[in-house]
Amino acid sequence: MGGNSILKRIFMPRFPSIGGCSDQMADSRVLGIDSRGFQSDLNWWRLIPSPIPVFKTLVLISSQDPPGHDGNEAVGVKGDKYRFHIYGEGEKNTTWRFGAPPNYDVVNKLFEEDRSKEWPSGSIEEKVQNLVKTFEMELFHKACLDDYKTINSQKFTLSINGGRSMSVEEVGKIGGYNALLQTSLADRLHAYNPYTETPESSDELFRTTFPRGFALEILQVYSGPPVIAYKFRHWGYMEGPFKGHSPTGKKVELYGVSIVEVDDSMRIEKLDFFYDAGELLADLLKGPILEGFEYDTSPNSSLGCPFLKGM
Repeated sequence: MGGNSILKRIFMPRFPSIGGCSDQMADSRVLGIDSRGFQSDLNWWRLIPSPIPVFKTLVLISSQDPPGHDGNEAVGVKGDKYRFHIYGEGEKNTTWRFGAPPNYDVVNKLFEEDRSKEWPSGSIEEKVQNLVKTFEMELFHKACLDDYKTINSQKFTLSINGGRSMSVEEVGKIGGYNALLQTSLADRLHAYNPYTETPESSDELFRTTFPRGFALEILQVYSGPPVIAYKFRHWGYMEGPFKGHSPTGKKVELYGVSIVEVDDSMRIEKLDFFYDAGELLADLLKGPILEGFEYDTSPNSSLGCPFLKGM
């Protein structure tokens, strides 16, 4: 079978447009998903003639290829060892929130140095880990909802700690951090208020606080598709300020569990996270207040809370 036929087989499916963006979306086979709904070994890409013109663009976009990548890899593989749907023909019309595809070299290095487990290639743990990493990449970096490949946009909902379900449109509107840090606490108890932050301000805040990124690993998978339950760990080093607090340079960790419902193509339809965001925020408030920073210490502010005062 010729290369053109392979590309047509992979990229022909289309899905309804949402959000006014391009309606071209690659189907699950761009992930190399097999009949069980899991990512296969992706050996099919070797049948595609190389190089093809798109790679000239890819080399310019990525300032540094990960080890073992020679710039001539094919669709769905080029650019990152743990995430898909960043580079390639299927992303040529993708609208990126920050103007270009993300480069995860720095956080990948952090992940490889500090992870507690290294899952065997092809294991269910590795497959779930790569799916979640790819979903988070799309959530934070793709500006148009119909560019998302990891979700079934017609059914997708997200909830935090059993709270109300949010649609993909709402999540895209308020931003990833604000969606993931939803809370029922009173406003005066907010160390971080997701209801007053914008997607732009939240991205800038956490990028500054964690300049090397906030790594993710899957610690255990309890059940397989169509309902996947797993335990995860997020971590990073507080090497930048947070809300007027000096950086501590220390590792900040967040543990939690998640339940994911997927369709036959391994696209996420329902995602429920359970974790204590206070575990994360408390560590970010341990540094001394920066000189010249004016904090609201009135009884109505978070610093008026005796528990937060002692952090």
